[in-house]
Amino acid sequence: MKKPAFKRVVLKLSGEALQGKSGYGIDFDVADSIAKQVKEVRKLGVEIAIVIGGGNIFRGASAVGKGIERSTADYMGMLATVINGMALQDALEKQGVFARIMSAIEMHEVAEPYIRRRAVRHLEKGRIVVFVAGTGNPYFTTDTTAALRAMEISAEVILKATKVDGVYSKDPKKFKGAKRFKELRYIDVLKKNLKIMDATAISLCMDNNLPIIVFDLFKQGNIKRAIMGEDIGTVVKR
Repeated sequence: MKKPAFKRVVLKLSGEALQGKSGYGIDFDVADSIAKQVKEVRKLGVEIAIVIGGGNIFRGASAVGKGIERSTADYMGMLATVINGMALQDALEKQGVFARIMSAIEMHEVAEPYIRRRAVRHLEKGRIVVFVAGTGNPYFTTDTTAALRAMEISAEVILKATKVDGVYSKDPKKFKGAKRFKELRYIDVLKKNLKIMDATAISLCMDNNLPIIVFDLFKQGNIKRAIMGEDIGTVVKR
């Protein structure tokens, strides 16, 4: 039997991924689908940490545009990620998968505080770790959180789950001639402003040689395919 290409990974989910086809909130069928895919991968012995956004509930950038102070808006967005993390933990546990939420903002009643060594220990024991509340600081996105946490726990790759099957030269939904890249260098992502992840996250990955695989979350089994090293999506690396 073929072995997974990676032993420890960080799966980056946007908040919008959880809303499914609705324009707002959490689609629990989508959460259940993600949990089933994660369970399948966990059976292979892969250690999985998840970083989740909160854009399906509250988008800090949009709030700033309406006059809310930036730091306040960012903290509100961090709290939205906690709601998503709890929904995902519930979906995972219904699949019989042990999961722990670790928050960068202390809230002992619903989540453990983020402690790096404790997070690593959870992973070693076979638990899924869901990182919420971003970095705990305003002005940083959950993309940057994913890069930071991946390096802290010595993950081998970031799996960036999206709504499209990779990175394109143009929006494939608007331009028929859009080209999908099989591989990209970090510097090309920054120069072309491809917006896979924010510039801070890409720079962190580049400085620490941490690869990123961008793939379609909604094609069933793609998380496993990415972890097995199959040729899907776009790989960003040095």
